[in-house]
Amino acid sequence: MTLRQVKEHLAVIDTLQFQLPDGSTVPSHFHVTEVGQVSKDFIDCGGTLRHEKVVNFQLWNADDIDHRLQPKKLKNIIQLSEKKLFIDDRLEVEVEYQGNTIGKYHLDFSDGKFHLVSTLTDCLAKDKCGIPEPQTVEQSSSCAPGSGCC
Repeated sequence: MTLRQVKEHLAVIDTLQFQLPDGSTVPSHFHVTEVGQVSKDFIDCGGTLRHEKVVNFQLWNADDIDHRLQPKKLKNIIQLSEKKLFIDDRLEVEVEYQGNTIGKYHLDFSDGKFHLVSTLTDCLAKDKCGIPEPQTVEQSSSCAPGSGCC
């Protein structure tokens, strides 16, 4: 989800909810402690130079259970971040949230709440490091005579 899409959703909801991949929700007294722009320059295992840039939200549970971050307030924080950090709202948003360790999530939206979507590592240069693509097995709808499947 892009930052622009986040802002569009914030404009039409009354309360902020973030749901974790296991179905539980981030406690309602969470704070967004950071809205930033993260750039990553790296070389993949195939030797290709790569550059990634994302918008990052960090969610944190405070001991202060009496305050709730409202959608309008988060939208104001985002707008200030865009102005001060020159953030392009077409960038994808990633969310950091503290579970057993700091988790990094993609973001989705449905049913009036934001959903934290698990991220996975992957090899970006499978063609160069010899990792075969998964093979698909064609299944026949009928048995061939003598194949032993009938």
